[in-house]
Amino acid sequence: MEEKKLTWKQLPQGDVLEAGTSLKFKTGNWRSIKPVHIPEKCINCLICWMACPDMAVKTKDDKFSHFDYDFCKGCGICAHECPTEAIKMEKEGK
Repeated sequence: MEEKKLTWKQLPQGDVLEAGTSLKFKTGNWRSIKPVHIPEKCINCLICWMACPDMAVKTKDDKFSHFDYDFCKGCGICAHECPTEAIKMEKEGK
């Protein structure tokens, strides 16, 4: 049986709530544009990885691997910071 959760109005004053984590909440569906990697332009400087506020740029063996679109919000910081224009922003669903 599913546990019935209280609304915020029903919580007792001073109640301590469990801390949240974004790992439980995939926020990529907020995005209207998405980053697309262009491998032939990439020099694997990983500036995109350092600049991403959502840690959506994934690496493997110290090289760009992929974007984690479950968490990428499409802010475009990675594309803006890329020195070789190896990331382009593209309309979602294209």
